[in-house]
Amino acid sequence: MRKSKEPLPDAVIRDVPFFACLSTDEIKELRHWLVEKYFERNKIVFLEEDTQNYMYVVLSGKVKAVHMSEDGKEHILAVHKSGDFFGEMTLLDGKTAPATVIAMEDTHILILARKDFEKYLLKNDKFLRQIISVLCLRLREAWMMHKVLSLPRVEDRIRTLLKLMSMNYGVKGPDGTLLATKLTHQDIADYASVSRETVTRFLNRLSKGGEIKILGDKRLLLKPSFK
Repeated sequence: MRKSKEPLPDAVIRDVPFFACLSTDEIKELRHWLVEKYFERNKIVFLEEDTQNYMYVVLSGKVKAVHMSEDGKEHILAVHKSGDFFGEMTLLDGKTAPATVIAMEDTHILILARKDFEKYLLKNDKFLRQIISVLCLRLREAWMMHKVLSLPRVEDRIRTLLKLMSMNYGVKGPDGTLLATKLTHQDIADYASVSRETVTRFLNRLSKGGEIKILGDKRLLLKPSFK
């Protein structure tokens, strides 16, 4: 992990959807308060107790927010890829989020401290409207994950999760929808609260049935027959 010595280009910040509503002058000012951090794969980005102090933007790479059960089982709450942001809700209400965030691959992150968030962004009307949109999105995502976990049959959980992944990370093409983010069988299992073996068996069944294709780089292609 290191801090970049070069100034962060304004264009990089402008490309982050969360900051798209800000003017050129506002982005120039914000740039001075953003700190860059680099995390290697499997490194902890932050623990639950750190969440009330910062918000984070993923510039490159991918992280997962996980909750550890009492028996030590990891359950994935969300995956954040390049361009995503997280931690904004804890800065609004001051409460910690029940999750630890871990880098799934080498990851470049921007960090904004609470005091700067309050001083430079919460006084901006355009940004407040953006926050409202973000909170609505987070609520819809929570509803979807609740739907996944409430399904009694494990096969239905995995199938519904893949549909959700296709909505969030899917790239449609002539052969179907490619899940642009790489998820291991264990990642899918942690999402759906099932065993890895169950995920492997079900994906193999979907593959033999022609509903999905497991590509060489382990990404999934959901074919048009996938329902």
